[in-house]
Amino acid sequence: MNETLVTVVGNVATQPDFRESANGAAVSRFRLAATVRRWDRGREEWADAYTSFYTVWAWRALAANVVASVTIGEPLIVRGRLRIQEQERERKRWLSADIDATSIGHDLARGTSAFRRVSPARPLPLEPVRMTGVVGPADAGEPLAVREPTQGPEREPAREPEREPAGTATAL
Repeated sequence: MNETLVTVVGNVATQPDFRESANGAAVSRFRLAATVRRWDRGREEWADAYTSFYTVWAWRALAANVVASVTIGEPLIVRGRLRIQEQERERKRWLSADIDATSIGHDLARGTSAFRRVSPARPLPLEPVRMTGVVGPADAGEPLAVREPTQGPEREPAREPEREPAGTATAL
């Protein structure tokens, strides 16, 4: 509950890798480099100061989308939970900063991007199902439902709602 949420702007430093965890969930990981820029009064220009590196972890659908969309050097905005981990390797103490990403996107202040929506994969039914028609108010924004064949008499097809002619006002 008291997690540290961060938003980091940086560049992709390593190619995202993809694998499945022990429980079958997709996971992707890459390094993000965030460089601080400072105004140099002497030279009257912006100069790089120091760079912080973060290991970004993405899970499930976000992991698959990262691998399909992100390459080395691209500017990203990453939002997620910050985890600082302390380890000891070869008698030296190491700190690592990891981000469990909740969202990742290209930084459009530095370039353009083309968005393609992906539909979630749906599991196949265990038994073949014969679909006879599609029902649902598509204009209302609700998902369509598939109607199974009925045993009773044939029903009339659903009618579309009548629309008012163009140019008529409706009182609210």
